[in-house]
Amino acid sequence: MERVVITGMGMISPLGQDAGSFWDRLVQGRSGIGRIEAFDTSAYKSRIAGMVKGFDGEGRFGRKEARKMDRFCQFALAAAEEALEQSGLLRQELNKERTGVYVGSGIGGIQTLLEQSRTLLERGPGRVSPTLVPMMISNMAAAAISMRWDLQGPTLSPVTACSIGNTAIGEAFRAIRYGAADVILAGGAEAAVTEISMASFGNAAAISMRNDEPERASRPFDAGRDGFVMGEGAGILVLESLTHARRRGAEILAEVTGYGASSDAYHMVATHPEGRGAALAMQAALAEAGAVPEDVNVISAHATSTELGDRSEALAIRRVFGESTGRIPVTANKSMTGHMLGAAGGAEAIALVQSLRQGIIPPTINQEQPDPECGLDVVANKARKAELRLGMSNSFGFGGHNAVILLKKWEDEEDF
Repeated sequence: MERVVITGMGMISPLGQDAGSFWDRLVQGRSGIGRIEAFDTSAYKSRIAGMVKGFDGEGRFGRKEARKMDRFCQFALAAAEEALEQSGLLRQELNKERTGVYVGSGIGGIQTLLEQSRTLLERGPGRVSPTLVPMMISNMAAAAISMRWDLQGPTLSPVTACSIGNTAIGEAFRAIRYGAADVILAGGAEAAVTEISMASFGNAAAISMRNDEPERASRPFDAGRDGFVMGEGAGILVLESLTHARRRGAEILAEVTGYGASSDAYHMVATHPEGRGAALAMQAALAEAGAVPEDVNVISAHATSTELGDRSEALAIRRVFGESTGRIPVTANKSMTGHMLGAAGGAEAIALVQSLRQGIIPPTINQEQPDPECGLDVVANKARKAELRLGMSNSFGFGGHNAVILLKKWEDEEDF
């Protein structure tokens, strides 16, 4: 079996439109959450989100091409281009038949659907765009990336709700490990901060109503949390076999060593109260990596800032790690980005890679009164330096989908 490494990363997020800006602001503890300006929110219960500011799709892709792509697809293409540039693959001869794309989206082109629904109601069926369906469907981000660079290898668009990024990375890891491809771009993209999304989540009392102080609204593991904050963006990584990366002299950023997936088999939107499925996914990732709980140095939590979700994840962590729990730092990136839904796993994998490389754990901001029922060593409000070798990233989604990956620091002296 092949070992699988990461050689490129690309990011569009509320903290910046490249992986470097995202990481810098994450370490600084800066929030990307603010008031929604894309539409009138005066009638909505929640009026805040983690928005990507100043993204110019027409400037990046040209007006003609941009008009054929929903915002989520534009985010995916931009992140993929950055990841490919960092990997060096665009400057080398590439076996396109052995290069795949595993990029998903939870909601797809919902903005396009809303716009065309208005057109149908106001102007009639003859004015609905013939490109509605290809702009709306969730697999179009993966398709657009493959078409832009003529990548003919396996292409997959997982739809596992908020665990999409980790599902994509994990499935790509296995495809490369077992020889189905040499290189796969993996991650997720989302642009779902729309009128209907905000109305639905608001009526479900799932999102924060802290409208007067948006930067303090997302507060995972804090006793004062009142719901998640929606976010948007894209996080995409280049995965390739160690053999392929060595052959072309690529800079290796980290190694993927384990992947675990499970189902809560419990509820449409609520996580299992005992963290059953989450624990199973963590245990499976450790088993595939040949690791034990004591090997893990940092956990990037799913931690959306909901009361039940944070507590059930904390319970699952304590179940898996036992006596080791208190010595393992836990961080929650969503405190600064909001919940980027299908893009969250890819974004958090990028942050974990950077943590392993630099020995810095980004903070979980807005920790004013830690929830005593969580009982974790949360990296509160300020980044922490630490010796890091193996990190775990958790992602969980509606329907009970759970996906966990293990990333290992790349150490030349050991691995070459």
